[in-house]
Amino acid sequence: MATQMTTTTDARRDGTTFLRVALALQTLTIFLQAVSAGLLLTTSYGETLHGIGARVMYGASMLYVLAAVLAWKPGGGPTRPIGHASGFLLLASIQVALGIAHVPSVHLPLGVLMFGLSLVALVRR
Repeated sequence: MATQMTTTTDARRDGTTFLRVALALQTLTIFLQAVSAGLLLTTSYGETLHGIGARVMYGASMLYVLAAVLAWKPGGGPTRPIGHASGFLLLASIQVALGIAHVPSVHLPLGVLMFGLSLVALVRR
């Protein structure tokens, strides 16, 4: 009985750690997108960096969803992070579509909002 409880506690802790790391990675990649957006306006290689960064940021958002599911299922954690992570992935999808469509009037403020929300989520974790 004690071994099962310890295993469950360890799984929950591991899931929470992975969730926090995934959220930190997502927050960092969104911040780096803001940096590369500035480079996009001032350098010849900024567009390339911003495009690569978009793919990395989207991957980090998918990793956050995976981490939320893994923190919930085997570790018995709450389901709320799954909703948050899925919401971020939806925002990331919209963000990418707006970037491809060249709609900076919505793309830029959405990026700022995403960074703020990700930072708040990270601080609350």
